[in-house]
Amino acid sequence: MSLFKYIIRWARRKLQLTAYFLVIIVKEVKKQVNMKKVYIETLGCQMNKSDSERILGMLSHFGYEETTEPKEADFLIINTCSIRQLSADKAYSCVGVWGKWKKERNENLKIGFCGCVAQQDKEKLQKRFPYVDLVFGPSNLYQLPELVKRIEQGEKVCAVSERPYITDESQFEIKRAQSLNAWIPIMEGCDNFCTYCIVPFTRGRERSREPEKIIAEAKKAIENGFKEITLLGQNVDSYGKGLGEEVTLANLLRELNKIEGKFRIRFVTSYPTDISDDLIKAVGECEKVCEYFHIPMQSGSTTLLKDMNRRYTREEYGKIVKKIRKAFENVTITSDFIAGFPGETEEQFNETLSAIDEFELDYSNTAAYSPREKTKAARWVDKFIDEETKMKRLAILNEKNREACLKSNQKFVGKTLEILVESFEEKDGKIILAGRARNNKIAHFEGKKELVGEFVNVKITKASTWHVAGELE
Repeated sequence: MSLFKYIIRWARRKLQLTAYFLVIIVKEVKKQVNMKKVYIETLGCQMNKSDSERILGMLSHFGYEETTEPKEADFLIINTCSIRQLSADKAYSCVGVWGKWKKERNENLKIGFCGCVAQQDKEKLQKRFPYVDLVFGPSNLYQLPELVKRIEQGEKVCAVSERPYITDESQFEIKRAQSLNAWIPIMEGCDNFCTYCIVPFTRGRERSREPEKIIAEAKKAIENGFKEITLLGQNVDSYGKGLGEEVTLANLLRELNKIEGKFRIRFVTSYPTDISDDLIKAVGECEKVCEYFHIPMQSGSTTLLKDMNRRYTREEYGKIVKKIRKAFENVTITSDFIAGFPGETEEQFNETLSAIDEFELDYSNTAAYSPREKTKAARWVDKFIDEETKMKRLAILNEKNREACLKSNQKFVGKTLEILVESFEEKDGKIILAGRARNNKIAHFEGKKELVGEFVNVKITKASTWHVAGELE
């Protein structure tokens, strides 16, 4: 072949390749241009956060990518919580604003309403918000791909069922938040029917995931760089019911502990009497499981606990707490309390305050009683506590909680804690790192921002109400 012909052939091949890559580039640009954006407002508990991550994963199959700016979105979704009326009101307010945007700016904007309020108020929502395109409950989460197709064809859809939609959840990816902690649901629902609680009506009866699916999800999270996994359930330590005698939270922890790598395992939320001796033993055996228990008490009065249909007494709760504290030196035990439950006397309220002291609770979530439709206590109108008294008791309870938290933090001054560094901020020319200990204590200390995502040892030198401070060792 002559040199001239060789050059001609080479040039043609080069031009063909260039054209090929230009086609690829053009297609990718078109793809990005056509990419739709979704914004999710998540209210409520960790389970809702996990659900939102799964929603994002499913929507990615439809060409949606997440945006943090709601005004940029083609699809707005609010994932709601109905545990208190304040949360529901916040959801209604948010959707009201979105409706104005749709009317004034973009009639093609899609709006979705999901979560526990959707499950509870399904009949009312589409009447109240006719511009909402999609309403779906927690049980219909994995039906979302089908539902999105329908609303994109112009249909208004309400999909709220009592029974969970069954599908192979593993076919969908999870778009986890940019964090070090992976939320992993292991069971859902509750069978306890506390008289104040809407969860059995919004999340249904207890049902557990197969351990194989949980372990596979945990392994993938660890492989993707997550340093903590938190096992979720409305009543997490009842995990395994209906799956066989060997399927328990304790045994699940043992299996997860075998996964290779440096990471931590947590679990929330526990029902007091479901905390077995074997579970406490497993936490002690498994070096990756954190010494942290969140055990809602709700009231320090045995009489009121009976009215709440909490299936334990003050004394039984105390025995569980003491057993845990005996097993672990640096354990943190947190709780939940309700102020102003129907019929609560001043004496009973004071029993709650004394329980925080007696059981040395490290921190508590607090709330004033909020009547929820369908619950038994909501019908006890003649026993309702007036708002002024409820708010007064809540303020006193919060002050007791602050005292307890400070006292708890002071116990760790002089001790060294292993901290997973989660974030940093620049303050007065210094880099201040923040992270959590195994027992969930938040620590602030000076260091390099490159340490975010790493485990470090910090000697605690100071205690404040909500965190401790220290120095890198």
